[in-house]
Amino acid sequence: MKDNQASETTDFIGDNHVSTNAQTPLRKDAFDMTDDQKISAIKGEVTKIMETLGLDLTDDSLKGTPNRVAKMFVKEIFGGLNPDKKPKASTFDNNYKYGEMLVEKNITLYSTCEHHLLPIVGRAHVAYISNGTVVGLSKMNRIVDYYSKRPQVQERLTMQIVQELQNALGTDDVACVIDAKHLCVNSRGIRDIESSTVTSEFGGQFKNPTVKREFLDYIKLETKF
Repeated sequence: MKDNQASETTDFIGDNHVSTNAQTPLRKDAFDMTDDQKISAIKGEVTKIMETLGLDLTDDSLKGTPNRVAKMFVKEIFGGLNPDKKPKASTFDNNYKYGEMLVEKNITLYSTCEHHLLPIVGRAHVAYISNGTVVGLSKMNRIVDYYSKRPQVQERLTMQIVQELQNALGTDDVACVIDAKHLCVNSRGIRDIESSTVTSEFGGQFKNPTVKREFLDYIKLETKF
């Protein structure tokens, strides 16, 4: 009975996209293995999965798949698990005394749902108000990319982006809105291809309704070249 209850609970969490932790759940030994060791181990497990599904891994099209998937997991789509790959958010003095909010909108986002290991694809909009320190624009994109490249739930991802920028800039005045499609919703389960998920995190001055509204109005602006 207990096993059935545990299974029902984990299914509920996965199907309803519930996060149980604001930090990415990692074991203490997460980095005891090198990347090459992880690739070798994952390659073996992917081989077992494909063979269990009845696929013929001697076929020219399939025989390289386990290695490709293993390299993709470690080097690409889950590369954000490795703290060595964390971008250095170099900051600078705000010598030009810019005192309004800075908004970086429409940052392309590719992540992976941690419940079904299917893609999350969307846009992130990030803003901050300087308290004397600024950060390079590309670093905001890199922070979004780093935290996206791990098994995620969108709520946690939104919070992690804000917390990272707050730490880098030394201010609570940071906000993030993410609008994304989840293939675990669009391509399986309910298979609703039209729906997207919007999450937000507002810190410091962005909790003020007027400041929040200004930020939300900015990200609606059409960008023309």
